[in-house]
Amino acid sequence: MNHPESNIITIEDPVEYQLEGINQVQVNAQIGLTFATGLRSVLRQDPNIIMVGEIRDKETAENSVRAALTGHLVFSTLHTNSAIEAIPRLLDMGIEPYLIVSALSGVVAQRLVKTICKDCADTREATPVEREIFERRNQTIDTITFGRGCDVCRHTGYRGRMAIHELIVITEEIRQLMMNQASIQEIKQHIKQQGIRFLVDDGLIKVKAGKTTLEEVLRVASINE
Repeated sequence: MNHPESNIITIEDPVEYQLEGINQVQVNAQIGLTFATGLRSVLRQDPNIIMVGEIRDKETAENSVRAALTGHLVFSTLHTNSAIEAIPRLLDMGIEPYLIVSALSGVVAQRLVKTICKDCADTREATPVEREIFERRNQTIDTITFGRGCDVCRHTGYRGRMAIHELIVITEEIRQLMMNQASIQEIKQHIKQQGIRFLVDDGLIKVKAGKTTLEEVLRVASINE
């Protein structure tokens, strides 16, 4: 996306990394430069791509949606526990369902989990409880990787972090459910039938690969998705 022909503008709080070829705007509430006011100003500069650091209020949400509806590619973040919960969050902010349906293309959720220390990693046989958890998500597990603890990881068994992800592409079927005011549980059920991977599913895959532990995944994701 970042090529000379594209006008990319970001609105951030704070600007953490200087990115070549991108116009970055720092939020400054003391002079009235918020995400909402910054977005209004940015739209007058004919951007192709806009990144809004966070949608915190109705005005920012409305401006972001309207920017998307007028041909701009808009990225932003919301604080929710899963990707699908972005929809009720926008509704709670007062955004009309038909606007969300028209503007939203997809939602990515991510959570960080600790990774197993490679210097003290060991394996053991999975317990019946662990096997049952995997079976509930239509997966299987035979061996569990864990960190015994060593000087390198300060005897925690973990070293570093990684992300587990959930990606929902807003299809015509999902748009129709939203327009019909379907509940989040109904939308989740539809998504599950389409074979879309939830946060917990991606986490279990990484547990099976020996990258993290079941405890870490269940700390940030629900087995009942």
